[in-house]
Amino acid sequence: MSTKLFLITPPFTQLNTPYPATAYLKGFLNTKGIASAQADLGIDVINKLFSKQGLTDLFSRIETDTEDGFSENAQRIIALKEEYLKTIDSVMLFLQGKNPTLSHLICQEDFLPEASRFAQLDELDWAFGTMGTQDRAKHLATLYLEDISDLIVECADPHFGFSRYAERLGRSANSFDELYESLQQPYTYIDELLIDLLHQRMEEEQPSLVCFSVPFPGNLYAAFRSAQYIKANFPKVKIAMGGGFPNTELRSLSDVRVMAFFDFITLDDGEAPIECLVEHIEGRRELTQLKRAFVLQGDKVTYIDNANKPDYKQAQVGTPDYTGLPLDSYISVIEIVNPMHRMWSDGRWNKLTMAHGCYWGKCTFCDISLDYIKIYEPVAAKLLVDRMEELTAQTGQNGFHFVDEAAPPALMREVALEIVRRKLAVTWWTNIRFEKSFTADLCRLLKASGCIAVSGGLEVASDRLLDLIQKGVTVAQVARVTRNFTEAGIMVHAYLMYGFPTQTAQETIDSLEMVRQMFETGVLQSGFWHQFAMTAHSPVGLYPEKFNVVKESDIVGSFANNDIVHIDKTGTNHDKFSFGLKKSLFNFMHGICFDYPLQDWFEFKVPRTKIDPDYIYNVLQEETEFTVKPTAKLVWMGGKPAVSHFTKTKKGQTYAVSSLTFHDKKESYTIQLSQEQEQWLMPFLENTASKPVTFAQAKQSYEVNCSEDFELFWYSKPINTLRDFGLLVL
Repeated sequence: MSTKLFLITPPFTQLNTPYPATAYLKGFLNTKGIASAQADLGIDVINKLFSKQGLTDLFSRIETDTEDGFSENAQRIIALKEEYLKTIDSVMLFLQGKNPTLSHLICQEDFLPEASRFAQLDELDWAFGTMGTQDRAKHLATLYLEDISDLIVECADPHFGFSRYAERLGRSANSFDELYESLQQPYTYIDELLIDLLHQRMEEEQPSLVCFSVPFPGNLYAAFRSAQYIKANFPKVKIAMGGGFPNTELRSLSDVRVMAFFDFITLDDGEAPIECLVEHIEGRRELTQLKRAFVLQGDKVTYIDNANKPDYKQAQVGTPDYTGLPLDSYISVIEIVNPMHRMWSDGRWNKLTMAHGCYWGKCTFCDISLDYIKIYEPVAAKLLVDRMEELTAQTGQNGFHFVDEAAPPALMREVALEIVRRKLAVTWWTNIRFEKSFTADLCRLLKASGCIAVSGGLEVASDRLLDLIQKGVTVAQVARVTRNFTEAGIMVHAYLMYGFPTQTAQETIDSLEMVRQMFETGVLQSGFWHQFAMTAHSPVGLYPEKFNVVKESDIVGSFANNDIVHIDKTGTNHDKFSFGLKKSLFNFMHGICFDYPLQDWFEFKVPRTKIDPDYIYNVLQEETEFTVKPTAKLVWMGGKPAVSHFTKTKKGQTYAVSSLTFHDKKESYTIQLSQEQEQWLMPFLENTASKPVTFAQAKQSYEVNCSEDFELFWYSKPINTLRDFGLLVL
């Protein structure tokens, strides 16, 4: 029997690029010769909904209801129906990158119909003042789609949301009751679109096994709705669910009703479990020999984990395969004026992982007890860059988002060197820890390889709490590292946190002051405040007494279990800080209001900050290490110079001098050396451009060939000039 798999991402994740889980799995299945197809039903539903035909159907459906109960905003959109029908197809083509000249028309602001979302425009004008026509048009088109979205939520389907669908039903649903109840109701408007597309694809693919990847709570309801339909209409097909949501939330699943929708629910890495499912369906593996899978045995949910079946190494999982996903149908939107969030929603990114898990694995707020973080395994740099080249050829896109928990600095260095060595033109960004190993020179190398942005956790911006989190960094270290990235031309986004156990009001205000200073000194360009959430698989959730917090309940639900309601014994009410923290950050990101007293951001009394107003500035003035380690690698990033020779006479002595003229992309510069030094330097530069040498090797080679001490030469003016223009110490 030939098994065919159908891998599905249910609505909704991102609009601009496919969520990569199905592409990762398809790449793996290719290595095993297992036939598979994939679909992103989220983008399929969006393209069906936001079309002339889709809106015609939507308005027809709404108009059968009475408009008496509709808000003024909904009535306005309904009144402008013809304008929406006239513009929707061309706007969608523009957002898909197929109709760029429409930007001029959109920016004239008499082309798109406007409802309540456009009310924010006056406030945002100053923020978008420096934006180009394309970006401004994208933002206006996004507001236009959000207006239609508001109409859908109010008049057709209250569950709808662009990057989430019925998210509330999936978020921390300890009991399956509410979700189960909603699945017994008639189809909503979006359900109908989804089921119609699903039916079409099931008929086309004729799979034996359908696998739903559910990364977020906002995908959960649609996955169940789709599984319900397949069970009723394609009863012979087996159905599995995996992905980020079950991996974190469903580890203690016991509600048998769930298994009426799914035959299998797998946890953690999907490759080995899916291979076992295929062998089981083909009659080559007993049910009791599955790997990390929940199944129904008798009337009980049973978890089977066959430890004898090993997981696959990262080198064995193949290159992600995006075949079958409509890559030219994703839409780039610009929702909010946050540089990093914009990267998430604008542009097509090929997703890759530098390393499985987290090399640090100690942060106490993080789910470090789970395998997807706990088991650390990097991918070899050469293999990663091979995959980048394969994906560029496959998708026609050379932008990459490395979706690591935290990309390891040493591996980032090797990947960057490999990209430079192969002379590839790629763009990439990733998530990091603000390690001190991100020196100015390493940041310059990353920039040269195409790195445009990094995001990392500054979290609570307080050394006491960073220590409690076991973050392994200090605020001063973060400031210096973000300075190194910024000076190299790489954008830096900071994840910020408030409400960590035992955090006082004083510490919250002090951390805001640290953040204010980092934006004022220009070392941060983007940030976002998250309120601390206690999860079951983190050290705080596992050992709350160590952090002076109490769980509100010890009852384990029969469905989802991850977020834990807790009481912080120190008694600070962290919720009330939320608005002030976010409002101040919004202004700091746009380079304004640095002189406002911190009290002005809050409507209640807050403590005065105890942080020196020049703390970050002073930290950045401190001299970095002058010495170079013998094991440091030297790399030349520049080109080959033109050499001319002449003689110089000084105090009656005549010297042979070499003049080396270099050209980089922006300017030319010249250094002068003795001929002896030039004869050593020329082959040294040529060799280190392709193969780095250590400082100790360079010193030994120089002192064999030249008469003077290497350190005198290394710290001389000509070498300092080369250091400015691309002689890196890594």
